Amino acid sequence: MDVMPQQDPESRQPPEPSPQDPCVLPAEGATALPPPPPTLRTTLRRAAFGAVAAGVLLAGALVAVDDGADRPKEPGPVERAEAAATAGSPASLSDLTALIGDRQKWVESHPQDAPSLASLGTAYVEWARRTADTSYYARAEQALKRSLEARPGERGNGEAWVGLAALANARHDFLAAKRWGETVKKQQPKAWSVYPALIDAYTGLGDRKAATAATERFGELRKGVPALARTADLYRGQGWREDALATAREAADRATRPAEKAEALHRLGELAWERGEPEEAVAQFDAALSTDAHQYASLAGRARALAALDRTDEAVGAYQNALEKLPRPQYALELGELYASLGLDGDARTQYAKLREMVAAAKKDGVDESLVLARFEADHGDPEAAVELLRAQWRGQHRSAAVADALGWALHRAGESEEGLEYAQRAADTGVRNASYAYHLGVIQRRLADYGAARRNLEEAVRTNPAFSPLAAPLAREALDALGEPPPGGPGAIQPPAPEPRPESKPEQEQERKPEAPAPAPSRSAPAAAPSPSAPKDSAEAKQPREPEKTEERAEKAEAGAGGAAPAATGA
Repeated sequence: MDVMPQQDPESRQPPEPSPQDPCVLPAEGATALPPPPPTLRTTLRRAAFGAVAAGVLLAGALVAVDDGADRPKEPGPVERAEAAATAGSPASLSDLTALIGDRQKWVESHPQDAPSLASLGTAYVEWARRTADTSYYARAEQALKRSLEARPGERGNGEAWVGLAALANARHDFLAAKRWGETVKKQQPKAWSVYPALIDAYTGLGDRKAATAATERFGELRKGVPALARTADLYRGQGWREDALATAREAADRATRPAEKAEALHRLGELAWERGEPEEAVAQFDAALSTDAHQYASLAGRARALAALDRTDEAVGAYQNALEKLPRPQYALELGELYASLGLDGDARTQYAKLREMVAAAKKDGVDESLVLARFEADHGDPEAAVELLRAQWRGQHRSAAVADALGWALHRAGESEEGLEYAQRAADTGVRNASYAYHLGVIQRRLADYGAARRNLEEAVRTNPAFSPLAAPLAREALDALGEPPPGGPGAIQPPAPEPRPESKPEQEQERKPEAPAPAPSRSAPAAAPSPSAPKDSAEAKQPREPEKTEERAEKAEAGAGGAAPAATGA
């Protein structure tokens, strides 16, 4: 900015008029007389006032100078994004955009700046994750490789390795993420920045023990909101709802940055949804969006909860908004199933077609969306194709609860319920409180005539979240009604324990007892006699509830026609 030179103070004053100036009239009347000399009192009062005024002006000037010197400089968007990354928290999308632009411009003139290239690559990964623009993953890979070419990881460029681990997780290549992360951990055991990537990798691989250890280590190295968030997710995956809720609330209370706060509120919304509290979920998602309008995942969470409240028009609008801002295949599947539940089959097919397009586009960018594609195929496409996709995931050691549940359900839908039971049970045994997992397990057990276990799991699904899916929740209630109520008084097959055998020294007393004799005392009672072949069939086996054929057939047809998909738990 151009600064004009200051004028002399006297030059800013108007010039004194000259007596010879012809435009100036001579003084007349009172103005022609000189003023009287001031009194001593007046002179002292003026002097005092001048001193006070000068002091006030001087103090004001000093304060102004001090304020300008001591006031810290307001951080710009680039500095805010860097501070968020340093703290392990998400940056706002606007700040992230500024950081990407700054790093792009810098590396153009400094192509060998390894830290800047690593920062740029990691920012690309975060941008793609937050916007579902998978094309940025290729840019991230290129920037991170350039960083390692400028300075290998062995020479201190661990941040590029961390970026590659985050990139592999985003592409659902959890084995690669594990390798990159463990390489960093081996060389820099106290580098806290690698642990979020390791936690995601272990979770995707279903290694609960390693994920727990990594979460605990992260909390030791980096206390604060990021560690609380990760701990809440750990508790959630283990089914410890109260602990997860308390920790998530603490994270939300302590969060200060808008993006960090919004992510914490979104987590509270997810927990409320899984507890079957859609009103609370809507409130938390709304709070997240009010805190950060770019928390697009909350749009989909809000849509899911609105559908559970039968506010279907609002739910459809929220899903459409979410897909516009964050086009993830999972959201297309959920909207398609919502349309199907409303009888809008044409709109459902349109969404399913979009899902396939999204999966294909993501595959070109190196992102594996096999899990969501398999969920779609199992219920609305080709179950055998779903089995093939998920078997490949399992062979690749992707053995999370989500993959186990999906594989078990796909096998059941493909007619292999016995094998599917093993995987569905494995998903439930993780402890996660997921209504869709319990529903899938209950339906498979019902198909295998294990009616008692089926009733328990179907009841758990309905109790956990009565509206966990617009398609599957009604089917869960229908299957539960078909099973009927359990027999009064508990299972009829349970018999009292047999008494101890009598001493062999008293055989004659037993032989003397006749059938028509009165019953012996309780202390000398004999084992109950087995019912004769001619006895009425009121045994436990006869009392086993049998489902009417028509009801069972109707429920199975409904299951096969409408599908049993449900929104799965967040994460791989």
